Amino acid sequence: MNLQGQKIVVWFSCGAASAVAAKKTIEKYGKDNTVIVVNSPVKEEDEDNRRFFNDVQDWLGQKIEIAINIDYASCSAVEVWNRRQYMSGVHGAPCTLALKKEARYQWEAINKPDWHVLGFTANEQERHDRFVITEIPNIIPVLIDEKLRKSDCFDIIKSAGIALPRSYALGYPNANCIGCVKATSPTYWNHVRKVHPEVFEHRAEQSRRIGCRLVRVKNKRLFLDELPDKARGGSMKKMSFQCGIFCEITN
Repeated sequence: MNLQGQKIVVWFSCGAASAVAAKKTIEKYGKDNTVIVVNSPVKEEDEDNRRFFNDVQDWLGQKIEIAINIDYASCSAVEVWNRRQYMSGVHGAPCTLALKKEARYQWEAINKPDWHVLGFTANEQERHDRFVITEIPNIIPVLIDEKLRKSDCFDIIKSAGIALPRSYALGYPNANCIGCVKATSPTYWNHVRKVHPEVFEHRAEQSRRIGCRLVRVKNKRLFLDELPDKARGGSMKKMSFQCGIFCEITN
């Protein structure tokens, strides 16, 4: 794609793929276009994400902007669930809508970008195509064009001397919030209970109070405080929680 004089925004989610997408976009389009990298922080992410944010910012050689929904200045998913009395279900998760999508809408209204770049990797062509149809048509598939998979992005980040977000080393499939309410897998929730017991207890208490059965065991929805600690289901490696400017989970 030959672009000149365009405004391109890269939505950086503090994950490896979106970091590499930002780097590749700047290298490929930065000379003749304005490339802006934007992050919408969420309070419930692992605190090491801020370290990764700073490392990536240095690597890119430019400042990463912050987009925040003015109605949720705390950037807290817990606050969203409390205020909306809804955590997750057939309509997705309200935290992504409030803290990612609505933050994007507000940023776009002011900055009016011509193109968007997200961290869709080469093995996510179908998801990219679906997102183009349902959300944003003007996307540059930087990682797909370069045939880069998630593992390739990990290697690029490591080669740059940047440590991956701690969440990966702790066994999570991404660097999103700890205790993602879009997850229904007992494998995932028992992993949270083991690694972050305080988060598990908080999610269990809040979901019981709101009335949201977050986990599915043998096709039956349960409250987290009903989850047997030996229950398993769904591979952690195959889970993909998307919490950028869209809301999707693939187990």
